[in-house]
Amino acid sequence: MKRQTRSGEEATKGFEDLKAWQLARRLMIECHKLANALPPQERYDLAPQIRRSSKSVMANIAEGYGRYHYLDSLRFYYNARGSLAETINHIITAYDLAYIDERRFQEMYELGRETERALNGYINYVWAQRTGGTVFGNRYIPTPEEPPHSPDE
Repeated sequence: MKRQTRSGEEATKGFEDLKAWQLARRLMIECHKLANALPPQERYDLAPQIRRSSKSVMANIAEGYGRYHYLDSLRFYYNARGSLAETINHIITAYDLAYIDERRFQEMYELGRETERALNGYINYVWAQRTGGTVFGNRYIPTPEEPPHSPDE
């Protein structure tokens, strides 16, 4: 999913270039295929939950990438990790309820864990870079609706 500049050259350095986002995208597509194949009794239960949680992984990675300060970015990457854990749980649920076979379960479960490893690696990278820390400091500044806390919590 490469973009092009006005001169026709490949543009890089967008969230779409992140390995974690690319894997999350693949997982989302597979989760939608799974949701579409679920039995009718799951139409309003498991199907929408796995769709939403898998989309949330991608969206939070993208939103975190769009933030300048590393602590602000990390907040979204941690939300993505939570949504990813929820998505993996839904995959396990689909297997436990015999909606998918062992082979399909293993494929989707491993894709989820690969996404998790990539996301954790990127989180570690962002922590090490501390982008914005020299300009704005290394304290997380909450939005007015959030309670104050330190980044060490």
